[in-house]
Amino acid sequence: MDRFLTLLERRTERYLTRRRRIKAYSSSKKRTVLGEIWSWVDALIFAVFWVLIINQYLFQLFVIPSPSMVSTLEIGDRVIVNKDSYGVELYPAGKKVLTDTRRVQRDEIITFYNPEYDSKGPAFDVLSQVVYMGTLTLVNIDRNDDGTPAERLYVKRAAGMPGDTIRFTEGNVMIKPSGEGNFTDEESFRASSGLAEGPHRSVDASYYPSLRAAAALTAYQEAGLESAAPKYLFDEYSRLEGSGYNYIFDRYEFEKARTGTIASFDPSDMEARSEHMRYAAGIYVPENHVLPLGDNRDNSRDGRYFGPVPEGDINGRVVGRFWPVGRISSLTDNQ
Repeated sequence: MDRFLTLLERRTERYLTRRRRIKAYSSSKKRTVLGEIWSWVDALIFAVFWVLIINQYLFQLFVIPSPSMVSTLEIGDRVIVNKDSYGVELYPAGKKVLTDTRRVQRDEIITFYNPEYDSKGPAFDVLSQVVYMGTLTLVNIDRNDDGTPAERLYVKRAAGMPGDTIRFTEGNVMIKPSGEGNFTDEESFRASSGLAEGPHRSVDASYYPSLRAAAALTAYQEAGLESAAPKYLFDEYSRLEGSGYNYIFDRYEFEKARTGTIASFDPSDMEARSEHMRYAAGIYVPENHVLPLGDNRDNSRDGRYFGPVPEGDINGRVVGRFWPVGRISSLTDNQ
């Protein structure tokens, strides 16, 4: 890496020296329209070059695209990401080096490459990142089929660390840290560990029985046994009508209840039991991985669904918000 930076420094010095010579030579000649245009293009290329270098190796700007971190970060907030926090990324979305002593710490707000991203090819992935960084996040050429911007990067909180086991019960997080034998509710764990109060819930817990009833009814319907479903399930499910909640307001809890009901139909069905245990047992975080979760726990596509992410896929650490002007702030206090 030192050789790379030394080479970059030498090339930059040569480029600047060459530009000074050209400028000195040009000043002795009569100015032309084409000369003026080229002067502006040259300056623009030089500026974009340095913007890319700074974004790639030092700090990257990032626009919050979704409500997953509300109210810590709102949709449209623009933040600064320290790209040097967890190692040096050689090229956009590429291999990282110098990572041994730069590890993710619990509760840091991180950006990482979306595990569910549908790649359009390595060349396009790099090009889209270059355009995104070179225009200071103003232009995103990476689009979904419906025309909406593709989320190549996610921003979440590092909630689970290597060796932890995380369970989710009615949307609440239960943590069994590495080396401990018991689960602790997240609120108590965060308070005893002096962590931020960013994560929150907004769903009324009294509607979870109705959610589980909806999941059970779905399981009966999928098995062709809807006529055999107990009446109390319909009665409980009816509480959701007019409540303002979608019948799948917590996808993880819904799937846990649905797969549990399917497994109960035939206890000898090992595949169904295994599918249910995937939700009931929780998520183990392996070595060199982190489980990211959104602060808006009731509206976040996060590690509950795609699992722990490798530390090598973590892009950087969010350190501050610079837009909107009225909410400029450091975000290290929220970590």
